[in-house]
Amino acid sequence: MTILPREFYSADTVAVAKNLLGKKIVRTAGRNKISGIITETEAYGHADDPASHAFGKMTERNRAMFGEPGFAYVYFTYGMHFCFNVVAKNPRSPAGAVLIRAIRPESGIRIMEKNRGITGLKNLANGPAKLAQAMEITKGQYGIDLTKKSELYIAEGIKIENIISSPRIGITKAVDKMWNFKVEI
Repeated sequence: MTILPREFYSADTVAVAKNLLGKKIVRTAGRNKISGIITETEAYGHADDPASHAFGKMTERNRAMFGEPGFAYVYFTYGMHFCFNVVAKNPRSPAGAVLIRAIRPESGIRIMEKNRGITGLKNLANGPAKLAQAMEITKGQYGIDLTKKSELYIAEGIKIENIISSPRIGITKAVDKMWNFKVEI
């Protein structure tokens, strides 16, 4: 399995969001290995994107978005959920990230079901909070280098076709940007 190199993430954030579709997220927690194919992403920029956490200035929370591409940016939202992002930006941009919104579970499905407290694939990892809960992604994974084999990384996956783009979900600013991308697999 080929892990995606840093150069993959060192590109336009919107392009990276599309190119992540079909790639495989691998999470090792203890002796458990969990993986899934990315089926939905959202791009978040910097100065051109008022919906982005990086819009404005760097803070302790969004610091990873201003760092080197290929690192995990995990944040806590609504006082109850974690969301997993990948820092992705071209060299001319100070910040950017791609929110991983959904996966198709591949391995460790029973572990994911236990983590989510449900059975069956239907609603197992079809939203950013569900995905983080299913894959045991928390603040502890903030800043992990995803370009190295470790407890969390992204690797080559499957070839995909027919990307569907739409407005991003659950935001009130920059709603005109069609930066939500998904694929049926």
